[in-house]
Amino acid sequence: MTNRWGLTVPLTGVPLAAHAACYAAAERAGFTDLWSSEVNGTDAFTPLALAAAWQPGLRLGTAITPAFTRGPGLLAMSAAALAEAAPGRFALGIGASSPVVVGDWNAVPYTEPFRRTRDVLRFLKAALRGETVDGAFDTFRVRRFTLERPPASPPPVLLAALRPGMLRLAAAEADGVILNWLAADDVPRVRAELTGHGPDFEVVARVFVCPTEDVDHARALGRRLITSYLTVPAYAEFHRWLGREPALGPVWAAWAAGDRRAAAAAVPDEVVDALILHGSPERCRDQVRRYADAGVDVPVLALLPTPELAAGGAAALGDLIARLGPPPAPGVPPAPGVPPAPGVPPAAGNGAAAGRTGQPAERG
Repeated sequence: MTNRWGLTVPLTGVPLAAHAACYAAAERAGFTDLWSSEVNGTDAFTPLALAAAWQPGLRLGTAITPAFTRGPGLLAMSAAALAEAAPGRFALGIGASSPVVVGDWNAVPYTEPFRRTRDVLRFLKAALRGETVDGAFDTFRVRRFTLERPPASPPPVLLAALRPGMLRLAAAEADGVILNWLAADDVPRVRAELTGHGPDFEVVARVFVCPTEDVDHARALGRRLITSYLTVPAYAEFHRWLGREPALGPVWAAWAAGDRRAAAAAVPDEVVDALILHGSPERCRDQVRRYADAGVDVPVLALLPTPELAAGGAAALGDLIARLGPPPAPGVPPAPGVPPAPGVPPAAGNGAAAGRTGQPAERG
């Protein structure tokens, strides 16, 4: 059973300057980790840099930073700086991202994503150890790069992965793997590909959580997200591999025909319920625990917007974070909610998951 419990940051609708209260609420609730993402909201590092100063007891991680959108040297410098700011409690997660994020939005050719991600992983492992990297990789060349401020303790480098090839690469060369868009029942199949890794290898999974009793709201939002994400080729192939073609085949066919409404309507309730956890915060928390029981070392909750949050504002967000934390040990009272900082607006959720439904936060 896991002893780590993560939250995806930043939270939608809360200014970065007001996140101190959210981070404090997470720490009091028993969350051990904060993991950022990088799509078209904040960058991956700034929310974690604030957390490094505000909450020195929390572990920090990127899930993920694309392997294409920064040069190898700049990515190493960003990781080294955060590892210096949060010594021993930062993990760098990288992944291939997507053609939209990389090519359409960042004007970088999205070519050979598997080899590019592998090469960046190999470069980072050497550079973050303080080594001079000089030579040609398959997808780029680096000439005599050495970090001026290598971290005293190099951060672990985790790899976002979906299907067997990338999963096996993660097990062979990375310090852990980051999973996304899978059900708790899918975890054993994914873990079966993660053979031969070291003893400290870590399995991190983002878990989408819509803590509301309004089933219609949760399923409507879930269908929108699923039709936006799981129609992307990498995720479609992932779910074919997981055995969901019978359930999602009509969705993919309608999407390919250009009928977005029919695609959303074709998503079965059981698929939504498996991938988007909903119900009371306590029920969601218990469902997240199933991922841990199945073999995820760090489940990372990604909050989606709910009617309760929209109506209750900042106070509702503080209470929700407290109720989503891991169950307290026997005899320990539940963590209280943390009063929000002045000026925190009412909307809340997760930016990568809730506010931007066009592309996933990471690829494998």
